[in-house]
Amino acid sequence: MALRRALSAAGASRWAQQRLCCTARGGDTIFAVSSGHGRCGVAVIRTSGPGSGGALKSLTGRPQLPPPRVMALRRIRDPATAEPLDRGLVVWFPGPHSFTGEDCAELHVHGGPAVVSGVLRALGRLPGLRPAEPGEFTRRAFHRGKLDLTAAEGLGDLIHAETEAQRRQALRQMEGELGRLYQRWSETLTQALAHLEAYIDFSEDDNVEEEVLSQVDAAVRALEQELGAHLQDGRRGELLRGGVHAVIAGPPNVGKSSLLNLLCQRPAAIVSPVAGTTRDVVEVSLNVTGYPVVLSDTAGLRDATDPVEREGVSRARDRLQRADLVLAVLDATAVPAEPAALGAAVGSLVPPTSPCILVLNKADLLGGHTGALRAACTQGPPVPPATLLSCKTGDGIERLLELLGQQLAQLCGDPLAGSPSLTQRRHSQHLGDCAAALARYGRHRARDLGLAAEQLRLARRHLGRITGHVGAEDVLDIIFRDFCVGK
Repeated sequence: MALRRALSAAGASRWAQQRLCCTARGGDTIFAVSSGHGRCGVAVIRTSGPGSGGALKSLTGRPQLPPPRVMALRRIRDPATAEPLDRGLVVWFPGPHSFTGEDCAELHVHGGPAVVSGVLRALGRLPGLRPAEPGEFTRRAFHRGKLDLTAAEGLGDLIHAETEAQRRQALRQMEGELGRLYQRWSETLTQALAHLEAYIDFSEDDNVEEEVLSQVDAAVRALEQELGAHLQDGRRGELLRGGVHAVIAGPPNVGKSSLLNLLCQRPAAIVSPVAGTTRDVVEVSLNVTGYPVVLSDTAGLRDATDPVEREGVSRARDRLQRADLVLAVLDATAVPAEPAALGAAVGSLVPPTSPCILVLNKADLLGGHTGALRAACTQGPPVPPATLLSCKTGDGIERLLELLGQQLAQLCGDPLAGSPSLTQRRHSQHLGDCAAALARYGRHRARDLGLAAEQLRLARRHLGRITGHVGAEDVLDIIFRDFCVGK
């Protein structure tokens, strides 16, 4: 029964692949601007599809295509009117050796809006060509096996990367490290499932030995442990991709808005000596030592009577509960120089599980009497990493940035070190479902091998949904290869 199910699934999958290939061969040709929009020195216009070669010949007026992957200087004209549009470089990428796996061409033209729109209009008049839909080049590359879903997501992240750490993580994912990790796990599951299916169907004929089951169990246990460690990564990849949400919190009038302005180097928040000026959350994006930070200034935490301020305090507390990192700001002139008291003051502001940096602002008002307070800040727990700061003079900002960089490095990790990190919530969801299926395999294993095999099949399917590789052919290949069934 298990083998018949696999054969049926394989047949359906092969039919789908054949249908996809036929659709690809008979598909249309797309074009779009692949570089940024707006005035620029050079704009790149890309085509992909069976009509790319003909389009390039038509726009250059040459009967022959240039050598593959070699830039050639050509006059570009409108085939409908023979009007010259520009003089630029063209490149020919015959499939399958192109980004999408199809025939592709690129026109590197001057980036003025009139030039670009003229070339796009000329392409649009050619039969069989149409403007590409958003993401369609990458979609075609995925359908032709040039990259999996994780690599496609990495490409998108690389395009949108704003910091060095984001670039490193996105490039690593785009080059396939995360996909290869999940593919290795999928191959482990494929082999385990194939061996279990073979035991169910052929053990009575003495074609499959009893020890196969113990080998399957060992492989599943090892994968379960590796997958669990991968899931327990503290959301490093997700934080690096989307930015660490840091919240500035503290009582009214301690300099929270001044700190926001100092860190972002512009007057993003209103600063006033009147307590309770900030009524809503003010948010800015920063690049701190290569890590992305979404920094929020919040209303001063107190028992407010004004209904508008009370709503601001409520929003501040809600943002604190969801913060990845808290900058707890206190008035250096109003706090005791004693570690236990400082720790208690921070504890009244910050959720106990949140990473925190204590910022003692208004240090300029202390004059030279900072020794006791500095000593209290270096005692360690219950005082979190702390620094004295003057938002007015800027003294202490270097130490604050140093502490902030250390906390960000702990939260995000080194994107180039160790195993690649999860970067998408959908990865976590499918891996969690995969882990749950592996756990159910252990429960079903002793009672019903058929149900146990179904859990391995589900686990493999969840892994396949991350990369986009879901099929049954590999299971059959291993069954016939490892056990020589039918030989």
